[in-house]
Amino acid sequence: MSNERYGHFDDLHREYVITSPLTPWPWINYLGNEDFFSLISNTAGGYSFYKDAKFRRITRYRYNNVPMDNDGRYFYIKDGDTVWNPGFKPCRTPLDFYECRHGMNYTRITGQKNGVEASVLFFVPLHKWCEVQKMTLTNNSNEQKSLRVFSFEEWCLWNAATDMENFQRNFSTGEVEIEGSTIYHKTEYRERRNHYAFYHVNQPIAGFDTDRETFMGLYSEKSMPDAVREGLPRNSHAHGWSPIASHCIDVDLKPGEKKDLIFILGYVENEQEKKWIDAADEKAGRGDKAETYGEDGLDRVINKAKAHQLISELDTTEKVDAAFRELGEYWDRLLGIYHVSTGNDKLDRMVNVWNQYQCMITFCMSRSASFFESGIGRGMGFRDSNQDLVGFVHQIPERARQRIIDIASTQFPDGGCYHQYQPLTKRGNNDIGGGFNDDPCWLIFGTVAYIKETGDFSILDEMVPFDNKPGTEKTLFEHLTISMNHVVNNLGPHKLPLIGRADWNDCMNLNCFSWDPNESFQTTENKTEGTKAESLMIAGLFVCTGNDYMALCQELADTKPDFKSETLSSFDFAAEGQRMQKAVDNMSDAVKTAGWDGKWFLRAYDFYGKKIGSDENREGKIFIESQGWCTMAGIGLKEGLCDKALESVKERMDTPFGIVLQNPAYTHYYVEYGEISSYPEGYKENAGIFCHNNPWVIIGMTVAGHGNDAWEHYKKILPSYVEEKYQSLHKVEPYVNCQMVAGKDSPRPGEGKNSWLTGTAAWMWYTVSEFILGIKPDYRGLRIDPCLPSTAREYTVERKFRGANYKIHITNPHGAEKGVKSITVDGKPVEGNLVPAAPGEHIVEVVM
Repeated sequence: MSNERYGHFDDLHREYVITSPLTPWPWINYLGNEDFFSLISNTAGGYSFYKDAKFRRITRYRYNNVPMDNDGRYFYIKDGDTVWNPGFKPCRTPLDFYECRHGMNYTRITGQKNGVEASVLFFVPLHKWCEVQKMTLTNNSNEQKSLRVFSFEEWCLWNAATDMENFQRNFSTGEVEIEGSTIYHKTEYRERRNHYAFYHVNQPIAGFDTDRETFMGLYSEKSMPDAVREGLPRNSHAHGWSPIASHCIDVDLKPGEKKDLIFILGYVENEQEKKWIDAADEKAGRGDKAETYGEDGLDRVINKAKAHQLISELDTTEKVDAAFRELGEYWDRLLGIYHVSTGNDKLDRMVNVWNQYQCMITFCMSRSASFFESGIGRGMGFRDSNQDLVGFVHQIPERARQRIIDIASTQFPDGGCYHQYQPLTKRGNNDIGGGFNDDPCWLIFGTVAYIKETGDFSILDEMVPFDNKPGTEKTLFEHLTISMNHVVNNLGPHKLPLIGRADWNDCMNLNCFSWDPNESFQTTENKTEGTKAESLMIAGLFVCTGNDYMALCQELADTKPDFKSETLSSFDFAAEGQRMQKAVDNMSDAVKTAGWDGKWFLRAYDFYGKKIGSDENREGKIFIESQGWCTMAGIGLKEGLCDKALESVKERMDTPFGIVLQNPAYTHYYVEYGEISSYPEGYKENAGIFCHNNPWVIIGMTVAGHGNDAWEHYKKILPSYVEEKYQSLHKVEPYVNCQMVAGKDSPRPGEGKNSWLTGTAAWMWYTVSEFILGIKPDYRGLRIDPCLPSTAREYTVERKFRGANYKIHITNPHGAEKGVKSITVDGKPVEGNLVPAAPGEHIVEVVM
């Protein structure tokens, strides 16, 4: 098996260094962490958007293009007759040196050709709506160099969906303005839009282009635009067709000389009454120093005041360097909240840097925009966002709080919810709708994680609407109660939860029954009346989150927080906890009675009440989801059911690359099962290795006390271990988790797909930080409960928690897999395994 290497980790600088532009797939990074975002590949491909990748796409990107990843922010350097790009593409001129360094919300791409080095730093400054591109040109030769640099960005006409469809309109709407060294994109600003974009360089320009065909040539390509080949900008002014932004800059470099060019891709929103300014007033305000090309025959131009202000904040090397330092300090703070030292570099780098970084990206993106998600079809997921929350709540608890409120606001009065919502509007997505019956439970999961991290019970008192409708508000705690009730009120004939359209596995569509390829598996329900389709995955999830809900009720009954709402100030939390205890006990009994197959837990019952995930089935005998959630819940733990289920997973589902979703794979389409059987064997939900749910089984192993097994399975999908062995085979980025790895039934076992935006990130973090390393936030402090491989003898975790700093030193002299023998805090022994929350600096000694 070939294992050609394309890069390596640089732990000192928290970077992944890519040493060849010819990676097996574009290896990308994300810029921005608040409102303005960019995707950037190792060859500078990708695009930018503001808040919503569908409705505010700033630059154009063509997915599944040929050649792959051929749209981006490009710089053409013309040195005599040689034209090249710092990132190799799109010219693909062979470089004398190439390097891409992906860091925390920044990327630096460096290329060298014929004695010239071009290094471009890409990043989004904190709290600013722009991408900065700092190009440093260095003449390493012994000769004078006279270069022509052409920049290139192609504007998207805002709505990324209609940008690819409505050409009869699009080819007539594009509009621009040019002011000095700034090109403004103002398509549709004349009417309903209050926003525009701009592309600026902090140098005088020798020319510009804003019309794509004029710049490129109708029969030429990005690899060699006509204007670049000839070295002559056209000064074209786009009127419809396809607007772009290209500057032409002359750069003269003496031997050894270095010069910086600062490019800014920005976004501006104006208040409706401030959209326009009189052209004469603007000219006077500039002191008549720059030429403005407005629309012919009009006296008004777009109000550029905010753009001018943004440009003035970043128009020198010193200002850009200061903004970049600020970004680095921001990540120093975020990554300083949880830091582990184990002596294992592969573990430490993932826990301390890359896993936490990926969790922040999934917080920002959910599943909306990657090189596998187009940013059009999916918004922020109700289920996804609640799961993602456990990966970033320790870093940005205030934003986690708002995310919970946003999610809960898309719930329905009966406890159901929209499956997705749009980040720009925060409204539920009607195209997808609801009916995924696991969704409500996840609100408890996310909210409890937030309260345990912060101790902020006041969030439960927040008034939250249903479906974002004013006048429907109830407290967040009532939303949690309604969520639990939604499961209790929707049980099937075996007293197990009805699955609805699907559960976590969106491709298990037991009420779909579709023979029409134009129907969506996930939104089509051709048979619902009289359905007996029940989910063991939801049953296990309900027991887990039900236990969380009961513990929350007990904590509220004991501590009696000073709630403002009359509903909660007089609420009997103890009685509510007792009510839910009965429901949880009943669910556990139903699982043991109707959900146990002899050696593992069933997966589901179909529409007709027939078993899925049973040894009785010819295919799909055992599934990972129910083994994970039922063992995490400890259902049948004392009776030995969990151990038997976990042993069956190892025996039937394990591979060198992780645990497959089910076994055996489906070899043909089962109309009663839906999309899961539509995939070829070994891919996606049909017996692929879903990295997302591997941690559920790993956590189940820690609940059962199997530290060695948990560690071995965790390593199989830990990127730093995969990176060491399988860079070529794995194909996608080796520094973050991907959603799916091809399973043992596929032609290429171990090949990755769907990288970056996956719940795997949060679940890997949750698994290692709380269940393997065992530092668990709790209502009154940090609970210490590691589950380790017997080879782990010592490690230290530095943890910031509610304003205090804890240095937790754990020793395991006898190689125990589970069980804490003693704990001292600041030299004083504590009973049990809870380290109380208290201000200040604390030294914690733990002996296994």
